Amino acid sequence: DSIKSEKDEMSIEDRLSAMGITIPVAAAPAANYLPFARNGNLIFTAGQLPMKDGAMVATGLVGQDVDLETAQAAARQCAINILAQAKAAAGSLENIKSIVKISVFVASAPGFTGQHLVANGASNFLVEALGDAGKHARSAVGMAALPLNAAVEIEAIIEIAETSM
Repeated sequence: DSIKSEKDEMSIEDRLSAMGITIPVAAAPAANYLPFARNGNLIFTAGQLPMKDGAMVATGLVGQDVDLETAQAAARQCAINILAQAKAAAGSLENIKSIVKISVFVASAPGFTGQHLVANGASNFLVEALGDAGKHARSAVGMAALPLNAAVEIEAIIEIAETSM
């Protein structure tokens, strides 16, 4: 219990640092849309691709070009990029009250039915990083293709503290 309570008392940034993760600068939109929209104390992110240091982490169809483990890592990177957008929108990750819902889109080969397993890469990361605030509702769906041949794309609805408005 003492280890758990110590972890719970860490800031989100400290917890991410302990996980070896640095939140990148939020990506600018690639076309005529907003990277996030706010409505009251909710943030709606645009779809986040698995980009890291300017490169796509995984491309192609999961179950054909991309294996499950690589797709889960891509979903995790999408979730890291979601936190970058949340930080840009709320000013600090500490202002996140909860991840309300994520929608996970998986570029899937015909017959691939493990979209929920791919989504676990993002879900597990969000809970590890945010604790109870990272628990969320979720959809995971297969797609024929995604922008820039990305293997995964994720969008989120995030509740932030009213003081961060």
